[in-house]
Amino acid sequence: MNIQQLEYIIAVDTFRHFAKAAEYCHITQPTLSMMIQKFEEDLNVQIFDRTQHPVVPTAIGSQIIDQARISLKHFGQIKELVEQEQQLSVGKFTLGIIPTIASYIVPVLLSRQQDKSKKITLTLKENTSAYLIRNVLNGTLDGALMAGPLHHAGLTEYPVYYEKFYAYVSPKDKAYKLKKIDLQKLDINNVWLLENEHCLRGQIEHLCQMKRQSATSNTVQYASGSIDTLVHIVDYNNGITIIPEMHAMGMSEEQQEHLREFKNTIAVREVSLVVSKEYIRKTMINNLIMLIKGVVPKSMQDDSLKQYVVNL
Repeated sequence: MNIQQLEYIIAVDTFRHFAKAAEYCHITQPTLSMMIQKFEEDLNVQIFDRTQHPVVPTAIGSQIIDQARISLKHFGQIKELVEQEQQLSVGKFTLGIIPTIASYIVPVLLSRQQDKSKKITLTLKENTSAYLIRNVLNGTLDGALMAGPLHHAGLTEYPVYYEKFYAYVSPKDKAYKLKKIDLQKLDINNVWLLENEHCLRGQIEHLCQMKRQSATSNTVQYASGSIDTLVHIVDYNNGITIIPEMHAMGMSEEQQEHLREFKNTIAVREVSLVVSKEYIRKTMINNLIMLIKGVVPKSMQDDSLKQYVVNL
């Protein structure tokens, strides 16, 4: 077993194609196939199911590939240790972002990246929290911008900003006449929520301190993957949805008339840069945090808001 063999199985897993993996690794396909076959023979396991097109890992193969990614990440940290010692902060960073943050952060980050003087080259990937956590842990992602706190033993969280929640209320809803929404009296069965895989849903349910019941006041139940869709549902139907501050800032003046604060409470989500406990390039992390803070309103960078954070 050697480093090259680990690189080869990761390449095949990434491209799900032996020829494309060989091209990426700058070797011939027969050489790549032979090296992987020898690797399988040494371990006495089959890593890939070659009868499938595209090729897929076996069950044990997926576990081996995940460990290979972690091992290569550890190997790469030898070079990173030297760079850290020399205080180098240049380089590439693959950043995952959850969907309820990406639509506000990504466009501005991309425009900032057009400045060739920037020291960090970002690759941005949008996905759900569970996917991002798994890929930060296995080294596919260098880090992720996520809502927290996560309290995960394998991750380090660096809080970047704090974003308030607001209720968005339909003019047809009886709560529309209220200046502030009382969460203790809010019927969550009348609240439109994101799908279960979005952490924002969990925060809203925790905020309301109750789960949606099987009996619902809505004739039609709909779980959306988009905050925009939830807002439009409220606009054209009845009910309430709860949205983060950055989404509220981008609304039209007419829509902002439908926003309500909460009575007797401030509700906030903490957005953090999340990396593996083993990630060692602290200067890179600090520079990336400063880059992200540069696209976030100063009012959201007030650490005193941390006391109002809603748990996941």
